Amino acid sequence: MGKELEVMQYRLHLILAISAFAAIHAASGVAGGPLPQGKHKGTEADVNAIGKRNLGQGTNFYSMEKERQLGKQLAQEVERSSKILDDAAVTDYINRLAHNVAHNSDARLPIMAKVIIADQPNTIALPGGYLFINTGLILQAQGEAGLAAALAHGIAHVALRSATKQATKGQLIQLASIAAMIFLPYGWYGIYEGMNLAIPLTFLKFSRDAQLAADYFGVQYLYKTGYAPEEYVQLLERTGQYFPASSNIPKAFSAYPSIPDRVKPIREEIAQILPPRDDAIVSTSEFDMVLEHLRARLAQKPADRDAAKPHLRRAKQ
Repeated sequence: MGKELEVMQYRLHLILAISAFAAIHAASGVAGGPLPQGKHKGTEADVNAIGKRNLGQGTNFYSMEKERQLGKQLAQEVERSSKILDDAAVTDYINRLAHNVAHNSDARLPIMAKVIIADQPNTIALPGGYLFINTGLILQAQGEAGLAAALAHGIAHVALRSATKQATKGQLIQLASIAAMIFLPYGWYGIYEGMNLAIPLTFLKFSRDAQLAADYFGVQYLYKTGYAPEEYVQLLERTGQYFPASSNIPKAFSAYPSIPDRVKPIREEIAQILPPRDDAIVSTSEFDMVLEHLRARLAQKPADRDAAKPHLRRAKQ
């Protein structure tokens, strides 16, 4: 098994290197000129204006530099409390995919992504461009477009500066809780009860609005990068089954809208502002290889995973 994995890793690294070179030339997203969107010109629905819009406007007590520093601090906390996947092939692929989507977004901060070994199909989008994606979500993506959709949602939060704008509106909340705000699908009510935090209802409403806004722009980024936007909806519906909304949570305390409440406006957005394309990408052979490699790594025992890592040998004296 160990030898077979080494051969698979070599082949995967070779193919990823070739794909990385090709991605440099494809990073502009949809090939050719502007997309057919004339009637939406000058509005937030104008995908041809992506990259020229300042979505992070509004009251914000954090400069871009302070936001980056805050994100770095929170990212270190996530890494301390999580099991980060130590696999260059998977991490490089995720980062290249994230950078491609970010290139076709309104984000003004560099994006850095890491992979967490966890079964929950979820992502964490922190301030300053720090993204974490669970292995459970990668396995549920069922194609590169689905994986890109999850990254596009997180990158939209970065472009919107969601976390620091929320922190600005709710200064009573400790900064460390920002990670929980973005990570837990239906977690706000439990946090509110368990920690007895003084969270204004208007702040919770802002959190729901930020989530819907990240969906709205995330779908645009996915489309601009060249992927089928319908895969965004498919991923939401698949992962939503993993997180059933509790009927015991009052709507006023739900930080995140329900899956149906998110899917409906996304479908309308796709139908109204994103013209269908014959060349939309659903998946790639590269995604299939990375997925196969990831499954093999996760199937290994921890000791075998460590043995598969490259080790330096001391020269004989």
